[in-house]
Amino acid sequence: MATDQLSTTFAALADPTRRAILARLAQGEATVNELAEPFEVSLQAVSKHLKVLEAAGLITRGRMRQWRPCRLETKPLVVVADWVNEYRQFWEAGFDRLDEHLRLLREPRKETE
Repeated sequence: MATDQLSTTFAALADPTRRAILARLAQGEATVNELAEPFEVSLQAVSKHLKVLEAAGLITRGRMRQWRPCRLETKPLVVVADWVNEYRQFWEAGFDRLDEHLRLLREPRKETE
């Protein structure tokens, strides 16, 4: 069970349906029915995904008369991006070493005889 905010956010992002919901909400607010349209799952299943996203702070739900539009909240995504950026230097250093290795492989070999 995730206990810290970063773990809760990653757990919420682990599901492709939830990521697709976030992608839809990046375009603007939507109701549960609008969010459920592209999926072949029940409205109840989409509601469960929304509860997970809401618990992770990735979405909020407003209230406008009888409908509750969902809206993307970016703060948890910024925390994830910051965490990932801390490790960027490691894979960039790996790419630099791979570039150097490939460059050496492309150089013509010198004949020693």
